[in-house]
Amino acid sequence: MKATEVPQIAGAYLFEPEPHADERGFFCRTFDADVVRSVGLDPHAFVQDSVSRSARGVLRGLHLRSGAGEAKLVRCAYGRIFDVVVDLRPDSPTYRHRACFALSGETQATVYVPAGCAHGFQALTATADTAYRIDRPHDPAEDVVIAFDDPELAIPWPLPVTSMSRRDREAPRLAEVLTHREK
Repeated sequence: MKATEVPQIAGAYLFEPEPHADERGFFCRTFDADVVRSVGLDPHAFVQDSVSRSARGVLRGLHLRSGAGEAKLVRCAYGRIFDVVVDLRPDSPTYRHRACFALSGETQATVYVPAGCAHGFQALTATADTAYRIDRPHDPAEDVVIAFDDPELAIPWPLPVTSMSRRDREAPRLAEVLTHREK
């Protein structure tokens, strides 16, 4: 497994495993504590695993957590997704930058999203399963949502949105979220 720094987002990493394929399918290590540790992350910090299943065109995000934030490892376990990370840490050298990734079940690549960054994705295949490894238990009171189509972010979503949650559809723009966070 190879770990590569994501230049657009300080502290973000892309972990790329080496799937071993044969006539049966493939085998792949999707998490390796030694590799995670090698880039300065604590592999034992992750306390919760979750998975979502989405249909083609479904968009989830942009989500982040208030307070101490939430770091996570995100991987497309099946299908393909267009994944986005937006740095919203005011003290970060990459503040307000974004990075986009094509994640797939074929490659099993994982993106490390640092705490304080917003995250979202869109399913590109009929079925896309997205796996998350999160460093804090979920607290709905800390959920923050930003409009996926905010012109300030100009995220190039590849497909028309076919479905999203009401909360995501009604999310405020980045400027409003940042103003609220500063108060």
